[in-house]
Amino acid sequence: MVLVVVHFGTLEEFARLVVAIQPAWFLLALAAQAGTYVSASLSWAQTLRRAGHPRPLSLLVPLGIAKLFTDQVVPSGGVSGAVLVTRALTRRGVPANAAMAVLLVGLVSYFAAYLLAVMTSLLILWLHHRANAALFSVVGIFIVIVVAIPSGVLWMKARGPRLLTSWVKRLPGAAQLLRAISDAPTDLVRDPRLLAQTVPLELAVFALDALTLWLVIRGLGQDPPLWVAAVSFIMASVAATLGPIPLGLGTFEAANVGMLHMLGTTIEAGLTATLILRGLTFWLPMLPGLYLARREIGPRRRSAP
Repeated sequence: MVLVVVHFGTLEEFARLVVAIQPAWFLLALAAQAGTYVSASLSWAQTLRRAGHPRPLSLLVPLGIAKLFTDQVVPSGGVSGAVLVTRALTRRGVPANAAMAVLLVGLVSYFAAYLLAVMTSLLILWLHHRANAALFSVVGIFIVIVVAIPSGVLWMKARGPRLLTSWVKRLPGAAQLLRAISDAPTDLVRDPRLLAQTVPLELAVFALDALTLWLVIRGLGQDPPLWVAAVSFIMASVAATLGPIPLGLGTFEAANVGMLHMLGTTIEAGLTATLILRGLTFWLPMLPGLYLARREIGPRRRSAP
């Protein structure tokens, strides 16, 4: 991707953009990115409060960073990170059924918000005469996957005890996970008031990520409409979700640069902004995410007598 962009652009333009980055916009982008962890944590806090086991944000925000790391390293549509959060909550005194309720509500809310963001982006592109048959096909495949993942988890909940066949019991932790899912309360997933609180919070995560991209572009001296950054980010996320490359490395970047350029941003600014965005959303949280994830996955230390 970098070779293609350099072929069409100029190295002098890349250097000029990097040197001319305005720090104020960059600091605002950092603040917007920090807001994504707070928003995700607020979603979990709402479910825990509704389940009768409230926990402070000071506990949940670090779990948000650990979840991001796990989702990046083990791509599974958000399921791997949700399982990590569930285990972390149980280690902190939250009953297993309440922790699994957080997982179920979180998955349903996340995919509902993701689907809403994608459909809104597709509508915006269609209104601006930028949608085509290929894009509609990609979004159609994405919708099938987005519906299948939470539906599969809920199906596992309904049939959990029946799935405990001999081969499932041989999988490490599978039997325990299925029992926990089947014991999770369904009233929270069916609570429209709770979902009305958690879905907007999950949607805010996508909005803040898109805002981060727009602020970075502004810091590079470009002034595109906010919807351009939002649509580009969402469609690039779809490409990374559907792409075969682990972590979405290259897939997200290429799609984001292509969308930004198609919608009027210079290709040099698009590449520079995309690499900075990936630095903020992917590489920067890696070290703290690795530490926090290992702390949750590793064996719990017993206190000395």
